[in-house]
Amino acid sequence: MNDCLTNTVKKPLSECCKQGLAHEESLFDQDYQFHAIEGESKDKSIGKPYLLHHPKNKKGVLLIHGLMAAPFEVRQWADALYEQGYNVYAPRLAGHGTSVVDLATRNKLEWIQAVERGYKILAECSDDIIVAGFSTGAALALNMAIRHPNKFSALICISAPLKLKKFSANFASPVNHWNKAFGLIKIRQITKEFVTNHADNPHINYLRCPVSSIVEIKKLMKGVRQNLARITLPTLVMHATHDPKVDVQSSKDIYRLIGSKNKTYHEIDFDQHGIINGEISAQVFSQIDLFLQKL
Repeated sequence: MNDCLTNTVKKPLSECCKQGLAHEESLFDQDYQFHAIEGESKDKSIGKPYLLHHPKNKKGVLLIHGLMAAPFEVRQWADALYEQGYNVYAPRLAGHGTSVVDLATRNKLEWIQAVERGYKILAECSDDIIVAGFSTGAALALNMAIRHPNKFSALICISAPLKLKKFSANFASPVNHWNKAFGLIKIRQITKEFVTNHADNPHINYLRCPVSSIVEIKKLMKGVRQNLARITLPTLVMHATHDPKVDVQSSKDIYRLIGSKNKTYHEIDFDQHGIINGEISAQVFSQIDLFLQKL
């Protein structure tokens, strides 16, 4: 497997690209040093953003990881795309790859800004860019397709969280308001800042989820849902049929509501949320490859 950032770059990149990569690496180093929690935070390599670069190719994929995860979550997918000849950049969303306490202070605007910076890096070595993501990363990919339709040639949306299944999601907003109100008067013992995350990939994911992050996802998806008709890019939408965390109806609704004439929907018969890692990922990547071949 190719190493992050430097070892995958086989010829000099533009100064702009190198500066962007250096900035993201420096930002991660600072965040990790300040926020990492001994015994809870993952190894630093899990959170590091990376660029996989083909010197002679100009096709690229901006590949976005999910909530409570890190760029390493999409590494298997990134390697599959790289083998198909694509440049791939996987940005690190703010508050990820460090600690759940760091994530609790972040918002959707910071996640969007991280993706925007990632696009600028990838655009320095790619002319034809596809935006793709998993879970919250898919929500951010949808957001990018809505806001910057002329910057991308296609969209891949896997397990976007339009409708969450977990009980805690339905009460995230009132609990978050409760936390803020009582936080002001410092009654910490009756606030609930985190809920347990039953992670598909515990070596990557945080094992706790900030209530505030669930609220931010719901805000992000509300804006996305209202603007799905504006998406006209060729689009692939995928989801696990028996996803226990995000209702499969999410992807059905996205497929139905997007304005694209060239769109494909595919379900994977699986009972976990995470379908881009492990043996099941071969089925996912096969469908992605079929979609890309038709572009």
